Amino acid sequence: MTAALKQPVSACPACAVVPVAEEMAEVGPSSADIALSLPTIHCAACIAKIERGLLAHHGVRSARVNLTLKRATIEAGPGLSAAELCKVVEALGYEAHELDPGTLSVTRTDRTGRELLMRLAVAGFAMMNVMLLSVSVWSGAEAATRDMFHWISAAIALPAIVFSGQPFFRNAWVALRQGRLNMDVPISLAIALAVVTSLWETSLSGHHAYFDAAIALTFFLLIGRYLDHRTRSVARSAAEELTALEVPRAWRIENGTEQEVPIAEIAVGDLLRVRPGARVPVDGEIVDGRSEIDRSLLTGETLPVFAQQGLLVSAGEVNLTGPLTIRASAVGRDTSLHRMADLVAIAESGRSRYTSLADGAAKLYAPGVHILSALAFAGWYLYTFDMRTALNIAAAVLIITCPCALGLAVPAVTTAASGRLFRKGLLIKHETALERLAEIDTVVFDKTGTLTEGLPDLINLSEVPRNDAEVAMALAAKSSHPLARAIHDAAREAGYVPAQISDVHEIPGYGVAACYEGQRIRLGRAAWLGAEPSAQTASFLQIGDAPPREFLFEDSLRDGAQDAVRALLEDGKTVYLISGDRAPVVEAMAERLCIENWTADALPDQKAQHIHDMTARGARVLMVGDGLNDTAALTAAHVSISPASALDAARVASDIVLLGKDLRPIAEACVTARSATRRIRENFRLATLYNIIAVPLAMAGLATPLIAALAMSASSITVSLNSLRLRGKA
Repeated sequence: MTAALKQPVSACPACAVVPVAEEMAEVGPSSADIALSLPTIHCAACIAKIERGLLAHHGVRSARVNLTLKRATIEAGPGLSAAELCKVVEALGYEAHELDPGTLSVTRTDRTGRELLMRLAVAGFAMMNVMLLSVSVWSGAEAATRDMFHWISAAIALPAIVFSGQPFFRNAWVALRQGRLNMDVPISLAIALAVVTSLWETSLSGHHAYFDAAIALTFFLLIGRYLDHRTRSVARSAAEELTALEVPRAWRIENGTEQEVPIAEIAVGDLLRVRPGARVPVDGEIVDGRSEIDRSLLTGETLPVFAQQGLLVSAGEVNLTGPLTIRASAVGRDTSLHRMADLVAIAESGRSRYTSLADGAAKLYAPGVHILSALAFAGWYLYTFDMRTALNIAAAVLIITCPCALGLAVPAVTTAASGRLFRKGLLIKHETALERLAEIDTVVFDKTGTLTEGLPDLINLSEVPRNDAEVAMALAAKSSHPLARAIHDAAREAGYVPAQISDVHEIPGYGVAACYEGQRIRLGRAAWLGAEPSAQTASFLQIGDAPPREFLFEDSLRDGAQDAVRALLEDGKTVYLISGDRAPVVEAMAERLCIENWTADALPDQKAQHIHDMTARGARVLMVGDGLNDTAALTAAHVSISPASALDAARVASDIVLLGKDLRPIAEACVTARSATRRIRENFRLATLYNIIAVPLAMAGLATPLIAALAMSASSITVSLNSLRLRGKA
């Protein structure tokens, strides 16, 4: 089990046995109607409470909660929706999100991991037995006894190598067919030559055979391959879990009735109903209804846009207050989302040119090993004119220089570093993300949803008379608008009590109206109340004929935003703020966080162009963003991070996912990445030092199978121990 997979030890004793029991009892998504993500559960008591609450709800046939996966699988009767069950769980005091069972079913089996683990187990078992037989040979077994041990070793090692070495043999064959070399070519050649030479020596009753070295080489390299796979597998499965949080469905109007259908079934011209709080599923035009549209994830603009008949809307925008009827004008690959995907594809082509440390080492190492082995063969053959001696020494050179330590150098470090960052709340998705993160000198932040929560904070409540605040609180309680929610929450935290109002009705797109002590009261947009618009984000309250009273807001910062920016600046990084929001709002945020470089009103292609311009000047850019308008910039950057709350497109485009809300781990990740890169380079230097010592022995004909096996084991263990240092201090 890698460090990235380890779960925190719970203080609850029952939790120690829950994972075993839940795996036996869990009902998989294939047999359940609904799957929910439960990110805040932490012990057996949580499981019992949620299961009882769900089972008590009418229509729920069975409910199982998995603590390890933080997931509930529910078999529900007809007519019971995931949204309804989410409300049941939230009423119990836990956060809940709907998951797409179809997406999750793909991630439930890890055939590649199981296959590698099985081959590793076979190689390890065979290696132990062959080593036991080799000890007898090294201890002085002679003649027929030695030959018998060699033949038994061959009988054990040959089938084990053929079975366990297939990952290397297949990759080497693919590389050779394409006319290139990779690290698996010298590995496969060394194993094959060791087996052939050993069989030849055994048939001639020779003193030395390399069966033990060949199977040990296979075993140690499979360890590295498995560690590398597990690191990527954890990132992939967690990222797919996040992807499954977005369930792509919409309400289509057919013959005057609404029907819920998958996005894939929607065609141009269809009428769709978008309810308050729902995301617009396609590009289209509003044909009925009034509301306000939140475009922050696409444009970065925090202030909602007034929406009425004739307004064009794009997929991904959020309807806030009133129901809207939209006529689809672009669906599938024709939407604005896919136009952004084209920008991402262009940017991705630039990033793909990055060469990892392992690939760079392979390009130098593979031909070097082959040249040394060929020189050893040619030199000894010309010296002795003995094919057997020359071939033995060439095989010894290949075996002792085979990249066992190099095969472990990167995955061992990556696994340790990824595990450390996973525990801090960062998920590494791409295999070279750590190496690229270590090189960055410039950090670019998006604003809305990245540095901020995307939610407004009321900042002038203390300046508002208590009576007016309590009237506004009562009105705000009847609206789902983000500014209204901010007023209500701030007043509640201040200990205010909502005023007694009557005849409350919300006017979508404008605000909320009611009666208070015989007077008409309204809370909403400046234009509706006849107030002078504010330079800041604002809402207005009017009681009777009194002048409208202003409520001012600013974006609420994410936890750790100021600490993260300060730590990055202290670390010598240049920090930029690039946002699609209005200039006054962006400037105020930049001053608040002490960011000197900022850009406002940036469109998606302009954000990506800013990244390209920085890169052209030699900067290595880390982009941190969450919106659809950030996807091209995330892909264009040298390395990128997106929060777990980001849209699927942004998470897919990024190399690292920030699992929590706190931004502090970003600065620590840069430090850990530099430490990881240092460890990788140290491992390469250790492997090089090993070769400097071992190669002359092999070329001089002094590398017996015992020396080869001990040298490989020592180098692999040294590299692994050096990598584990990352699990402690960064």
